[in-house]
Amino acid sequence: MRLDKFSNPIFNECDIFDAIYHGHMEKLSSLMVDPSDDIERLQEISEFAFVPPINSNRQLSDYDKEQQSIWFMPEEYYHFDIKQYCLTKCTTDDEKNRVEEELHAFEKHGMLLLLQWLKYFVDTCNNNNVFWGVGRGSSVSSFVLYLIGVHRINSIKYKLDWKEFLR
Repeated sequence: MRLDKFSNPIFNECDIFDAIYHGHMEKLSSLMVDPSDDIERLQEISEFAFVPPINSNRQLSDYDKEQQSIWFMPEEYYHFDIKQYCLTKCTTDDEKNRVEEELHAFEKHGMLLLLQWLKYFVDTCNNNNVFWGVGRGSSVSSFVLYLIGVHRINSIKYKLDWKEFLR
């Protein structure tokens, strides 16, 4: 097995035959495989319809957009105004300025949909009494993620530079 530039696992005929030998045939049809004569023959004599590798000429940014478009998220979150939500949670001009600056960067990087999904994720966890950690790594430098509820570290209070998160 190898990983393509999109980090998808690509299997070869040895991997496929090993899976068959070990009784894992129920998962085979969903695997991306390197094309070969052996794989083509296996498809001809079986019910397996392997997935070809993704076109490597595609740009990673296009692939990311495509994958984001198939995330599971209820329709209401696709239309959720994450910018307005974050701005209404601000209590000072410093917080509002910080949020506007961060949101501009998120938008520039094409990550507003990610923020909407994170809001859905946090709401789902809260509604189902799922606990997660206080926060870790560079994500705690984002005040927007704090407002959404991804972590519990007020980065303005601790004077954390939000640019650490989007490096």
